[in-house]
Amino acid sequence: MKLLLSHDQISSRIREMGKQITGDMAGLEPHVIAVLKGACPFMTDLCQWIELPLSMDYIAVSSYGAATKSSGEVKLSKDLDTSIKGRDLIIAEDIVDTGLTLNYLVNLLKARGPRSIRVASLLSKPSRRLIEVKVDYTGFTIDDLFVIGYGLDYNEKYRNLRDIMVFEG
Repeated sequence: MKLLLSHDQISSRIREMGKQITGDMAGLEPHVIAVLKGACPFMTDLCQWIELPLSMDYIAVSSYGAATKSSGEVKLSKDLDTSIKGRDLIIAEDIVDTGLTLNYLVNLLKARGPRSIRVASLLSKPSRRLIEVKVDYTGFTIDDLFVIGYGLDYNEKYRNLRDIMVFEG
């Protein structure tokens, strides 16, 4: 494994993102939705820097399984616990790769009548996009590398690493 982003770099950028969201959404009460499982550390840290009253929820969608490349098939495996009708949403995503998962998720949530949807992604791999998706807040743009750590996994392992590493397994 090779270091890509240190915990200090990640923390600093998330702090900046939280401050930007605070300014952009002043006067609103965002409902932040983490895409399980990978986005949990990101959402937790991001919410600590959003200085607005907010609520949190979780949804699970997947297009990887145990592979290192997206399967292209998106599955919903855990739905939200609360209604999002009329709410201002922030989808907290660990990584936007092909765009298929995020596109599926945004369309699913739009159908439920939120007032607005914004996307905050820790990582983005634009070179892998199969479908264009809007990401309002991006932590880091990276090359086409398979990365682990800080919530990102390979076969459910390595999520607990504090840094983001390039997986060369």
